[in-house]
Amino acid sequence: MSRYQVALLRGAVLYLLATAALGMLFTVRPGLVGALGPTHAHLGLVGFFLSTVMGVAFWMMPRPGGIRQEGWEAACFYLLNAGLLLRAGAEPWWRLTAAPAAHTLFVVSSALALAAVACFAWAMHGRLVTVATVRARSRGRKGAGGS
Repeated sequence: MSRYQVALLRGAVLYLLATAALGMLFTVRPGLVGALGPTHAHLGLVGFFLSTVMGVAFWMMPRPGGIRQEGWEAACFYLLNAGLLLRAGAEPWWRLTAAPAAHTLFVVSSALALAAVACFAWAMHGRLVTVATVRARSRGRKGAGGS
């Protein structure tokens, strides 16, 4: 596993813990659900599930021709986590105060998450090929090498 695959999976575990902690907080302080509920759901669904999907997909999905995508993995990791962490602060702030700056940061956080998903989709696009395509590419390389 690459360091970014590990980081995505470790991050997923941290988001799961954060989600559980917020859930526990809601049992003690139910009045916080309105401000923190959507963030709680987002950290669980995007933070835990999407980080897990990205980490496992980069690790386990076939890499035609042995391609390595550490740059794409890093981009996904940094964009997703920047978006999630920014959202975790900006969304409750915006819901509690309606401050324009908070809304701007909330929008930026969504753009970062969208960029992470776009990076992931592009990286996976290169991996989603048939066995016949992999074999054809392999034959092409052998013929071009003069062997």
